[in-house]
Amino acid sequence: MEQLSLLDPVSTADSAAQRAEELRRLIWYHNRCYYELDRPEITDADYDLLFRELQQLESEHPELLTIDSPTLRVGGKPLEKFRQVRHSLPMLSLENAMDATDIQAFEQRIRSFLGRSDTEPLVWQCEPKMDGLAVELVYRDGLLVEASTRGDGEVGEEITANIRTIPSVPLRLLGDHIPSLLEVRGEVYLPLQGFQQLNRQREEEGEQPFANPRNAAAGSIRQLDSKLAARRPLAMVCYGVGVMEAEAGGRGPGARTQTELMSRLGGWGVPVSGLARQVVGITGVIDYFDDMQQKRDSLPFEIDGVVVKLDDLQLQRELGEKSRSPRWAVACKFPPRQVRTRINDIILQVGRTGVITPVAVLEAVDLSGVTVSRATLHNWDEIDRKDIRIGDRVIVERAGDVIPAVVRVIAEERDGTEQPLPEPVRCPVCGSPAARCEGEVAVRCQGGFSCPPQLIEAIIHFASRTAMDIEGLGTKYIEQLISLGLVKDVADLYKLTREDFMQFERMGERLAEKLLEAIAASKQRDLASCIFALGIRHVGEQTARLLAERFGSIQALAEATAEALTVVRDVGPTVAGSIRSFFENPANRTVVQRLLDAGVTPQHRQTVVGEQLQGQSFVFTGTLERLGRDDARKLVEQAGGSVTGSVSKKTGYVVAGSEAGSKLDKARALGVTVLTEEQFLQMVTPPPTERSAPAQP
Repeated sequence: MEQLSLLDPVSTADSAAQRAEELRRLIWYHNRCYYELDRPEITDADYDLLFRELQQLESEHPELLTIDSPTLRVGGKPLEKFRQVRHSLPMLSLENAMDATDIQAFEQRIRSFLGRSDTEPLVWQCEPKMDGLAVELVYRDGLLVEASTRGDGEVGEEITANIRTIPSVPLRLLGDHIPSLLEVRGEVYLPLQGFQQLNRQREEEGEQPFANPRNAAAGSIRQLDSKLAARRPLAMVCYGVGVMEAEAGGRGPGARTQTELMSRLGGWGVPVSGLARQVVGITGVIDYFDDMQQKRDSLPFEIDGVVVKLDDLQLQRELGEKSRSPRWAVACKFPPRQVRTRINDIILQVGRTGVITPVAVLEAVDLSGVTVSRATLHNWDEIDRKDIRIGDRVIVERAGDVIPAVVRVIAEERDGTEQPLPEPVRCPVCGSPAARCEGEVAVRCQGGFSCPPQLIEAIIHFASRTAMDIEGLGTKYIEQLISLGLVKDVADLYKLTREDFMQFERMGERLAEKLLEAIAASKQRDLASCIFALGIRHVGEQTARLLAERFGSIQALAEATAEALTVVRDVGPTVAGSIRSFFENPANRTVVQRLLDAGVTPQHRQTVVGEQLQGQSFVFTGTLERLGRDDARKLVEQAGGSVTGSVSKKTGYVVAGSEAGSKLDKARALGVTVLTEEQFLQMVTPPPTERSAPAQP
């Protein structure tokens, strides 16, 4: 790379455009020196002079502001909510290996699958497993155009504005043969020094410190206001790619191994791990694992293991993927770190579904650079099994390096003052009866909506995007509604007035009107969303949709017998019992009736499709003209099929829209049937027989 600094001669042209381009190039170079290479060449003051000069130029000449300008890192206008983004290829998780035996078993599975003998050496790429938040960056023609979280692997949230604030993330790729499309996968993390500094600031400002660097990174990258994210010292490291398409009219990256691919990414300016190594044989992998475990405490960031990948990209393709993880990679986890401490008290917390969780209040202790003062005890069976008492000396570990847990009691150090904690018969918050349901280990408050913690969480769930989607009604407003006595159950939301909202701090009339409009709009949500919004235990989005299709109204569902419920696909005795228990509760029935009386009229539009695609898998690629991806997915699922994100020999059909990419090429190479959008619609569209079934009060 060419060397740049303030002392280098730059163009003497008076053109503002030329000077702006020179400043962008200088700032990018010095960012990389500072954040990636750890060898700064200028002082912070000199860097600030460059940055302020570029800001002033762009202010005086707005037309000079480019999408890759470093001044865009400081944050822009806050978002109202995150947009959903579907990944072109699923962001899979990794299987875990906990010791050398597991690592060797992983290698043997690969040898067996590939038909390789034990004497043939395999080459591996090893790198630290960063403890952060998985994200995907999309570059088109070298420019960063989109960034998203991993989410559920298929769909994440767009966080482009926040990713732009991370200095180590290039806004424009550099070098030769840059792909026309490059999807970079990596981990956003918070270095330990920045984490400690951030927590000191929060404590000084009277805020709760973050529990660990991973939580801090996740909370920072999901800020709706990118200015807040810009204040957090976040970093990123890349570990792989999704889709990568060759530059137009040129040759592709041409990498044959994972090691070469990472080197190519680093050459384009993408941050990659400087601790990654190429090793030969499984003994090399184990040696790397042991070496990184020894170095773990001296690193400037948290790692919880190492990731091992077969280095040959062609062999990776041959091995392919299982449903949720690749066959060619494994996460080798380090043993949890443990410390001794004392349980000073045990407090009880109540969750959304009424579960009462015992939490140990610990004598504060440092565990891997994190101050631990609480640990979950899970439930009373766990307390009895470990014989945990208030006052006990205990061994605590960070399970998965995140959640503190009590491993065991040091019983030999008891002095007789330790006190057992009896299983509660009353809710510690509302005083309602508490009991276990048959076959469960959890103790639950039976108070339902009358229990404040359950009420808060129930309304948050009710108003969420995948339920009634009451835009703008967040946790802060819900807590105020409850504290002011304006809402005692979800049905009370539909009685609120402008005057009620005007009691809030910093509430303007326009915002109050927008909240009321969002509440009114939610009255017309579809039946499946309404069923899901009720928060019935074990009833997720998919089950709610199946129940809506089967029963057609809230009233019919409320009256359904356990036998009728178990006829529905995916509804077994446990789920059926949970649904019956919900509707047999008089308080719940009253709330449902009040919702209907308030004008909540969930509509179910049932399309008769059948199960003609039972067992068939579909992959969509390119842009569909008549359907959105979610609509297409629903059509497949209604017909009994499934939708996946990648093409394999087991794929039934690939539906190709305009500008279809590498998935279409792979389908043709594997001989998978390719459909146009019209052919797909002819396959899944039922005869014109529809019925609309509104819920009955």
